[in-house]
Amino acid sequence: MPRIADNLARIRDRIAAAAERSGREPESVKLVAVTKSASARAARELAAAGCFDLGEGRPQDLWSKQAALADLPIRWHLIGHLQRNKVERTLPLVFLIHSVDSLRLMQAIDAAAESLGRQVPVLLEVNISGDAAKHGFSPQEMPERLAEAAECRHVQIRGLMAMAGLEGDATSARRDFRNLRELRDRLGGLPEGARLDELSMGMSGDFEAAIEEGATFVRIGSALFEGIDAG
Repeated sequence: MPRIADNLARIRDRIAAAAERSGREPESVKLVAVTKSASARAARELAAAGCFDLGEGRPQDLWSKQAALADLPIRWHLIGHLQRNKVERTLPLVFLIHSVDSLRLMQAIDAAAESLGRQVPVLLEVNISGDAAKHGFSPQEMPERLAEAAECRHVQIRGLMAMAGLEGDATSARRDFRNLRELRDRLGGLPEGARLDELSMGMSGDFEAAIEEGATFVRIGSALFEGIDAG
């Protein structure tokens, strides 16, 4: 699939240009290639082209693709909703969980991480647009949730994640991204060891605006597989 390598190169060029427009180094933005609509074969082609950060929205799909690609040094990112009954099987496989969206989930991750004897890096998902259909903490509850997270000794908070509103246009998407960055900048009283360095925001249709507003992770799927039968 040589087209995947070409698409990846174009996306990386656009990421670099957006970073430079906002006065940042291109290396400050990390690409997570979202493979939820692609086969394991297509994901393998991404790795062959030099992209080793892959993201899945469903734990079951992450499990199956990780098994199929276990010979490769892939860093798996869970970017979708994680149910508590899937935590134990998922934790050993993931590099980063982008979508911690409740205190109960954080507590479940903490308990499973303790049994594994490891620390698990996570991002807290914020429903920055207020869409009723989206998961995530409300911006208003974030200070309280961060205070409660201090009890989760095996969870490493590394930043925030959000998606732009479902019904919005480019202007409202940029506003959502700016609001997440400004929320991050206002938050204090972090638990010991917690950091909010990372902002995971922006997908195929809006990742350049997200970068210009401070994204450090962008989650891109369809643009990488444009013109390709990735099934």
